[in-house]
Amino acid sequence: MEAPIGELEAALGHKFRVPDLLERALTHRSLAKEQAAREPAANNGMVGDNERLEFLGDAVLGLVVAEALFGVHPDWQEGELTRVRAQLVSRLHMAQVAEAISLGKYLRLSRGEDKSGLRRRTTVLSNTMEAVIGALFLDGGLEPVRAFARLNILAEAAEQLAAELRSGAALGNYKSALQELLQAEHAGIPVYRVKNESGPGHRKRFLVELRLKMDTGEPGKPLARGMGTTKKHAEQDAARRALERLRKEKGEPAGAESKGEEEDEAAP
Repeated sequence: MEAPIGELEAALGHKFRVPDLLERALTHRSLAKEQAAREPAANNGMVGDNERLEFLGDAVLGLVVAEALFGVHPDWQEGELTRVRAQLVSRLHMAQVAEAISLGKYLRLSRGEDKSGLRRRTTVLSNTMEAVIGALFLDGGLEPVRAFARLNILAEAAEQLAAELRSGAALGNYKSALQELLQAEHAGIPVYRVKNESGPGHRKRFLVELRLKMDTGEPGKPLARGMGTTKKHAEQDAARRALERLRKEKGEPAGAESKGEEEDEAAP
């Protein structure tokens, strides 16, 4: 290990019953390949890289954050919950969480990748943080993950995002992302129209419909609808749904906007 593992366990708030789980969560594929080439007979059991744990951790993280937001904000609808969750589990935020607990110094890398500075890359830190969350879940269930999330992932960040939401500040500009996608594919211009307003004045709900308009003619069939406590929020929700639909039709991951912030940081 690159640093005393007990320090990391203290930062995670969990003593591992199966230390090999944490060791694997910290093992980059470069080291796993290096070890497999050097000692093929030893490449079994818990030896390997952290990519499967990263997959699990990503799912567990989404569940725990969604559960927390659902409980703390009973007045939020799907659009608000989705936007805040996307920010909290984003690659950028998870890398910041990893940096806050000095996760980089515990990474297990090949010598070559260690010298290249991989230990500090945003994508690697984020992916490793998710793998560690997967290991936490396998070793102790949801409770240690919930405790870590409350202190390190939600904490002040969730309150700040909640304040931005109440003030109408952008929480992931889906409208801009949709505009860029449509321009790149020459697929038309998004047109947003309020279809319905409901609720009392202090708790208004807006339903917005999104259609695409070409250079000439009227807007076409509805592409998506969105709900929100303001017109701006409803438009963002409609744009988010439209992005998901268009990406699904193209066979791309629906949540690409949440984890595409550091494309230049991609691990080799």
